[in-house]
Amino acid sequence: MSEPVNTVLVIDDEPKIRRFLRAGFELHGYAVVEAEAGEAGLKAAMFDAPDLIILDLGLPDIAGDEVLERLRGWSNTPVIMLSIEADEAEKVRLLRGGADDYVVKPFGIAELLARGEAALRRYFKSRTGTPVVTAGDLSIDLVARSVTVGDSRIKLTRKEYRLLHVLATHVGLVVTHDQLLREVWSGRQRDNVQYLRILVRKLRQKIEADPDRPRLLVTESGVGYRLQADAAPPLAARLPSVSDS
Repeated sequence: MSEPVNTVLVIDDEPKIRRFLRAGFELHGYAVVEAEAGEAGLKAAMFDAPDLIILDLGLPDIAGDEVLERLRGWSNTPVIMLSIEADEAEKVRLLRGGADDYVVKPFGIAELLARGEAALRRYFKSRTGTPVVTAGDLSIDLVARSVTVGDSRIKLTRKEYRLLHVLATHVGLVVTHDQLLREVWSGRQRDNVQYLRILVRKLRQKIEADPDRPRLLVTESGVGYRLQADAAPPLAARLPSVSDS
């Protein structure tokens, strides 16, 4: 069973840079997707749903700033620009154009990792108010990708975590079947609600005290699912014990 990890998309035409970044990010627990040109990077951003994008400014087919502009037309995924230019005006232009950070080559992997983690924290905080989402005794750290119920850490598969991640970034709101299928699957499975029902059942078995009477992952009949932000504790936990009376 593979545990969930953050996915980084590296869009750079230099094989040495891609190998360097892959080694550094994988060493620190990230999954890495590579693209050597802008169009390929845009496709990867759509189909691989990365959590962070490292984008080189100088690409062989379309410029990195155009890739950024097109990304920002439909995606808020954090983007860190790479460039050999240290020009301040260029940095300001790209940051105003939607980049989250700008790193000048050459650079150290520790610096890039730190900037990536900071960009992820800002991104998740902007969407949820905090990078850690809680629902009852369930806690989801969106940056570390760790899930706990009470004091116990829960192991999830990548798809289970992806489902929970989407619900957590819309905590308290209903997320439709169609949106969940688009976010969690690609290909034929995107049209099959039964896949979603099965995954919801498996996730409930790991996060709910009573999976048959869910209080955290709630069904909105005929519409979708909702992560209940103010879920009450299980009834057994609220009843006084003999020693309390």
